[in-house]
Amino acid sequence: MLAGSPWEPCSAGDFPQLPPVVEDGKTFQENAVKKARTVAAILKEWTLADDSGLEVEALDGAPGVLSARFAGEPGNDAKNNEKLLRMMAKVPVEQRAARFCCALALVSPEGEIWTTERTCEGLIGLTPRGSQGFGYDPLFYLPELEATMAELPEEKKNEISHRGKAMRDLLEYLEEINKID
Repeated sequence: MLAGSPWEPCSAGDFPQLPPVVEDGKTFQENAVKKARTVAAILKEWTLADDSGLEVEALDGAPGVLSARFAGEPGNDAKNNEKLLRMMAKVPVEQRAARFCCALALVSPEGEIWTTERTCEGLIGLTPRGSQGFGYDPLFYLPELEATMAELPEEKKNEISHRGKAMRDLLEYLEEINKID
């Protein structure tokens, strides 16, 4: 999404010297800021970090900041989805409201912080559908599109998703600061 901008993004994987950042914040924004601030302080470069996840109303906002570790195994989408479906088994369709949340934090080499947080509203489906995307995408149903996130083409997903909205906020901010510099 930064293609065509004056910014040249790279990945944390390009810097093996970076320590892992413990995501112990209570909110997505706290975790995103902690990650970006830690890396910016080490690299002395502009640093962008995100923290994203799923909040389910019937589960009082769970899995929330623990979305990736919901089933106790980081990165195991299948087990996370299985646990979510088990916990939602007796929840009626009309009470399955959920939202994807994405917090972005951009930290300058001097430590200035910019953040945004955006959401995408939907429902938790009864069974997984679709093969696109990752995480909870096969369970996140969008009634207005009659599809799960995992059934959408990438362009449509970027248009409506929490992460796509947050990235558009970032691009607007980058345009603004680029005018100042």
